[in-house]
This record gives sequence, structure tokens and C-alpha cells, in this order.
Amino acid sequence: PNSIAQKASVEALNGKQDAIEEMRKAFDERRKYMVKSLNEIEGISCLTPAGAFYAFPNISKILERGIEYNGKKISNSFDLSNFILKEAEVALIPGSAFEAEGYLRLSYAASLEDIKDGLNRIEKILKY
Repeated sequence: PNSIAQKASVEALNGKQDAIEEMRKAFDERRKYMVKSLNEIEGISCLTPAGAFYAFPNISKILERGIEYNGKKISNSFDLSNFILKEAEVALIPGSAFEAEGYLRLSYAASLEDIKDGLNRIEKILKY
């Protein structure tokens, strides 16, 4: 065993937790902002995630409504995530990567400013 790492781990757990509380508050603010903003986009519904750094919005209404892109109708989460990447320059993961078609995965492990900018760009291209 690595005794230095063990001692550092004990200190990290028993030492001051101020920085952790600040980070927890920042991530909570980002999570709340992301969920609220996603729910304000027509055709998207998103529950508040309980853990990790990801929101998992339901986009099935957008897929049902249909978006035309490059001469074909977007009908799945992979094509929608590709459309968002190319047109809004926002990277996210299709739900199909998690066997959850009709969903997207977005991370809120970024600055609040970047989250606001990315969600604004997503909303802009999904309005029509």
C-alpha cells in the first residue's frame, strides 16, 4: 500500500470541508439552472438528477414533431445530438448510448456561463 496516499486520504476526509461545500453549492446552482432551462424549451422535459453531473432530458416530443436536417427528418437521439453539435456547437450524448432512446445527456460540470450559453444555443436552433 502507498502510505503517503493513505495519509493524504485521511487528511482529506478529516480536514476542513469548506471547499467541498462551495463546490457542492456551485454544482447545485448549475444543476437547478440546467433543469429549469431545459424544461422551458418546448418539447423537452427534464427531471432533477439526484447525483453525478448529468441531466437526462426527455426529447421524445421533439423527435415526434420532427426536425428536417440535410434533407432528412431527425427521428432519433443520435441524429438530434449530431444536429445540435453541428448547428449549435454544443456537445452532448444521445440517450441511445445508454439504451434510452428519446433522451439526451448533458453535463453540468462546466461553468454556469458556458451552461447558459450552450442552452441558449440549443433553444435557438430548436425553435421553429
